[in-house]
Amino acid sequence: MKQHRRWISGCTALLCILCIGMAYGADGQKVKVNGLITARDGENLTLRASKGGGTVVVVLDDQTKVQTPKGLGFRHSEQSVTALLPGLKVQVEGTGDDTRVMAKTITFSKEDLQMAETIQAGLNPTQQQQKANMANIQGNKEAIGTNKEAIGSNKEAIAANQGNIAANQQQIASNQQDIQEASKRFSELSEYDTKATATVYFQTGSYTISDSDKAALTLLAQTAVGTKGYIIQVKGFADSSGNAAMNQKLSMDRAQEVVAYLLQNCSVPLRHIVAPGAMGTADPAAPNETADGRQDNRRVEVKVLVNRGVAGGA
Repeated sequence: MKQHRRWISGCTALLCILCIGMAYGADGQKVKVNGLITARDGENLTLRASKGGGTVVVVLDDQTKVQTPKGLGFRHSEQSVTALLPGLKVQVEGTGDDTRVMAKTITFSKEDLQMAETIQAGLNPTQQQQKANMANIQGNKEAIGTNKEAIGSNKEAIAANQGNIAANQQQIASNQQDIQEASKRFSELSEYDTKATATVYFQTGSYTISDSDKAALTLLAQTAVGTKGYIIQVKGFADSSGNAAMNQKLSMDRAQEVVAYLLQNCSVPLRHIVAPGAMGTADPAAPNETADGRQDNRRVEVKVLVNRGVAGGA
């Protein structure tokens, strides 16, 4: 009788093990994938795998650890999930298969994060360099025109200016290749639709949110929470008062204050907010020469974004 009971218990245990194995299947396998984040829609990241170029959906949860390498050893510095921006190169470890991974850890370098933040802010240093070179060429052309009026005595100056033009044209040709490579990377990022916006304004030197703007943020958060696969983008700005370093810090303080309000008072999960951008005095909304213009520039722009692929499938 005892042997019969032991036999039944053994069979039951074996059956449980088989059921667990069937439940997990291939999806329970450990997976490591490197790639570029091309889209983000709340709990999910879309990754273009470095090997093979296939698309991998990376699922985030509250246990997902986001980190950057620290030093030369195996130590890591923990990062916020808001740093997972489109354009960021990452290494994902978790469980799943070649098309879908439940992320346990996501690792990226600080250098790649800086590049992704540049993309997110809409900045392109190479394009800025091209504009500077074009301005130099225009200046050289004007100098040549002036020199032609006294060409007999200024032939050496004209030759020098022509040499500068040739050098600038070579630099532009070199920059064009960089621009094309950067533009290709930008074009590979998925496009987003804006579902809601809010602009928060601040007093001079302050990052305190007014009661009326808190109400606007609350309304925006309510709209976002009811939207499938949303992310929230936050950009802080400053007017031209003060020096560049102070304005940069102030624009970040304002952006972070808005993020804190959305997290603490509007119940927006952190994984739905992308890293806030500090824009300093870039992209002024109005001229800084007037008091009204400076008031318009002391702001934080908040957008609720949805990937068009998600919106189209909703």
